[in-house]
Amino acid sequence: MEITVRIAGEAGQGIQSIGRIICRAIKRHGWNLFADQDYMSRIRGGNNSFRIRISDTPCLAPREKTDILIALNRESVAIHEGTVRKKGLIVADEATDDVTATTLRYFNVPIGALAKASGGKSLYENSVVCGVITGLLHLDPDAVVNVLKDMFGKKGEETGDKNITAFREGNRYTRDNYFSDAFHLGRRQYGDGIVINGNEAVALGAVHAGCKFYSAYPMSPSTGIMASIARFAKRFGIVVEQAEDEIAAINMVIGASYAGVRAMTGTSGGGFALMGEGVSLAAMTETPLVVVDVQRPAPATGFPTRTEQADLDLLIHAGHGEFARVIYAPGTAEEAFSLTVKAFDIAEKYQIPVFIMSDQHLADSYRNVTLPDVGALSRQRHVIPTNGQSVHPYKRYALTGSGISPRAVPSWIDDVIYADSDEHTEEGHITEDARIRTLMVQKRFTMRMNLLSKEMTPPSASSLSRTEIVLVGFGSTCGVMQEACGSVSGMNVGYIHLPQVWPFPAEEVRTLLEDAPEAKIVSFENNAAGQLARLLRRETGIACCDSILKYDGRPFTVDEVVATVKERYSSL
Repeated sequence: MEITVRIAGEAGQGIQSIGRIICRAIKRHGWNLFADQDYMSRIRGGNNSFRIRISDTPCLAPREKTDILIALNRESVAIHEGTVRKKGLIVADEATDDVTATTLRYFNVPIGALAKASGGKSLYENSVVCGVITGLLHLDPDAVVNVLKDMFGKKGEETGDKNITAFREGNRYTRDNYFSDAFHLGRRQYGDGIVINGNEAVALGAVHAGCKFYSAYPMSPSTGIMASIARFAKRFGIVVEQAEDEIAAINMVIGASYAGVRAMTGTSGGGFALMGEGVSLAAMTETPLVVVDVQRPAPATGFPTRTEQADLDLLIHAGHGEFARVIYAPGTAEEAFSLTVKAFDIAEKYQIPVFIMSDQHLADSYRNVTLPDVGALSRQRHVIPTNGQSVHPYKRYALTGSGISPRAVPSWIDDVIYADSDEHTEEGHITEDARIRTLMVQKRFTMRMNLLSKEMTPPSASSLSRTEIVLVGFGSTCGVMQEACGSVSGMNVGYIHLPQVWPFPAEEVRTLLEDAPEAKIVSFENNAAGQLARLLRRETGIACCDSILKYDGRPFTVDEVVATVKERYSSL
């Protein structure tokens, strides 16, 4: 069984609150969910929506059509009625005489009147709507009340009670006036795990990895990471600093990391562009650095609240000069958590910049997940450990056989530490010696890239034997690829998902494709240039026969991908 609910209305009407409450309630009833948001870059007005896909099987991506549309204003009916299935339902507060559709059913609920009767304010309309949805889906009202208590409990007893009253009024009205069981879900079992989005997963990964300093300038859609880490700051002793701009943010993080704490910053493409010089500074000084780029459409301001995957080339070539770096591209909340933990370990072990490449779709999409076993995730420190240890003379940039210089925390050893952004000797003093320059470049770049090839996060893939089409993607396209490949009737379609794009896992990809020697390779990307296809050819010699590209700021849906694959490749 599967149902998609879309809540739509103006910014400021509490759409996200409704969505989050229903997501948590659905999880507690034992159903699987995938929820994504479509919102405009404004505080009030416009049209925003929160779409929740509910299923008895795992769901990893959105669907095209809607079963229930909750329209909080008249404009939402006009905008979204075309997505509602023929047997779907539109719930609205106002009369819908002017709506052109004639095949849809309507359920008019006096949402505003019920809210005012409950608390005297329209503020409680979102709780009324939660009651309506609960009634339509036949969820346990008491279970949803517990979610409301969790969400509104800190706002005071009176506010919490009025929200619960409004919820019960919406639920009562629906049960008394809507008699169809068409959308009956009910309870399956108590759902395990948590409901989480990509930004929250990155934040939890950073906390688990031992991050003690986070600095960023608020830039959509990355700001949720800072807000999430701030919620844990007091509990885990984390300093969270809102910087005046992205240049300040990355330099604060470099300073904190130099001083010995694990540190991170997050931004989007425009902010990351400002961080380029800081990235090179971290590389030259061999200071561990973790940066999250939550991509959005560009250039310039672009679409601040929508999604894209066009920063791949930017991250591979970020910063002037040549030096080792790692780029992770998590495709799920689980990967966002585990790869963030790994990013801190790799950055510190190899004293390099590590980038986590997310995007708005992953950042703002919710799923019910079970995060990886935290006990199985490494959190080793890679510094000279003993306070006051006598190290004479200490060479911060020593040329070693491993390519990794000993990293001491200032004041932890009984010697002076020199660091410099110019080229330097093993001791850290400025030099223009040609031989030293060559050896230092080899250490920072060649030797570490060789070492990083042994730390690869491998691609994941479907069974590729007898596959006719192989979709190759990275980042947030993971879930939609996985579901679409299993839904194309009459064709054998497989996928390869890359959670790490640099260093590129060339040998691993070649090995996977050996199982499908006759397959057509198609890149699958949210950008216009086919950046992954070009990278694949450059690093492996494998050329894609085609690319499925989308760059309108919206994510792929399962139905859209299935239709595209059938249309383009069914005759092959």
